[in-house]
Amino acid sequence: MSSHGALAAEVETRPRPEREEPVRSAEPVEQDGEHRTGVRLIGPGVFVAVVGPSGAGKDSVIGCASESLGALVTVPRRVVTRPPGPGEDHLPATEREFAEVRASGGYACHWDAHGLRYGLPTCVDEVVRAGGVVLANVSRTALDELERRYADFRVVLVTASDEVRARRLAQRGRESHDDVARRVARLDPAPGRRVDLVIVNDGALAEAGDALTAFLRAAAGRDGDR
Repeated sequence: MSSHGALAAEVETRPRPEREEPVRSAEPVEQDGEHRTGVRLIGPGVFVAVVGPSGAGKDSVIGCASESLGALVTVPRRVVTRPPGPGEDHLPATEREFAEVRASGGYACHWDAHGLRYGLPTCVDEVVRAGGVVLANVSRTALDELERRYADFRVVLVTASDEVRARRLAQRGRESHDDVARRVARLDPAPGRRVDLVIVNDGALAEAGDALTAFLRAAAGRDGDR
């Protein structure tokens, strides 16, 4: 099998956690029903996009909430044109592989940032169609595209002070000093964009994780479960 074929197969067939029962949206909508724009959007589950500047700790907060919620949420692995290594558990792709999967419609959304290409596999659509909750770290430039795709779409902003972000970026060791400075100085690509929850991740990770966990339970209609 070619390298493109292997990547496409993993994107399409990576298993999802099983649930005892479908997760309900806190605001039910018809599956693939008309919503907002008059086109048929994907439902009845929930897509929760986590956004925020580099170094805010988005993946750490997502991991904390995912560990607490288990099969209640699905956190997809992103396809990234970066070799495997320390840090994010992503699906590595070459530029050619990424372009071929994109051309075949294999991404629910994709974007470019910091000299890399990122994509979310379309397997997330099936989770939402089954009534599940998808939790994904995405670029703010992808929010409009995602909102046009999913009937129940929510946005969580994770942020932190510039000082904390710079320290975290330096500690992970993936970028040079100049790259860290550019990431910290990067302007918000979607200023004024509506969000449903803001988490300031300057303190204990558990506090930020608890805030996201509570939000996801409510979004899934399971806020009474513990």
